[in-house]
Amino acid sequence: MKIGYIRVSTQGQNTIRQEVLMQELGVDEVYIDRMSGKNTNRPELQRMMEYVRHGDTVIVESISRFARNTRDLLELVERLTAKGVEFVSKKESIDTTSPTGKFMLTIFGAVAELEREYILQRQREGIAIAKDQGKYTGRRATQPPNFDQVVAQWRSGEITAVEAMRTLKVSKTTFYRKVKKL
Repeated sequence: MKIGYIRVSTQGQNTIRQEVLMQELGVDEVYIDRMSGKNTNRPELQRMMEYVRHGDTVIVESISRFARNTRDLLELVERLTAKGVEFVSKKESIDTTSPTGKFMLTIFGAVAELEREYILQRQREGIAIAKDQGKYTGRRATQPPNFDQVVAQWRSGEITAVEAMRTLKVSKTTFYRKVKKL
């Protein structure tokens, strides 16, 4: 059985191009995730990994759609191999049934990981430049409107710290950090 896996990074991105490829390849079952590929904690990927059986072939449009780092890629392919499932990436022309295909898989996995690192580096550089220009100040601190009143009740002994945290819906760390600033 041919199993297709499709992934796009966000809900707004289109999967049509990958879906057409899967139809052209005669894929029997398709799993689609609309989320980052930074790790393997993706619901449809996990469903697919549980579903595949000995003799199946998992087909992806490209390695970057399947995994974004070499470790995850090799681990996923190893899990497939242990189940007797073949892995095919169309863009890179990789087929894990041969030693050359396994070698190429490792190389392309490293390239996909490098690409992700470059993206993160450019993002950090962009944020640093925006901060220098005063255009990026980070997330604004929020404070519940009744914060001072609840803290006053806690300090007077009317309520416990745990009750104050529950009322304000803040963590212990946040509560004491904000109280310390007063």
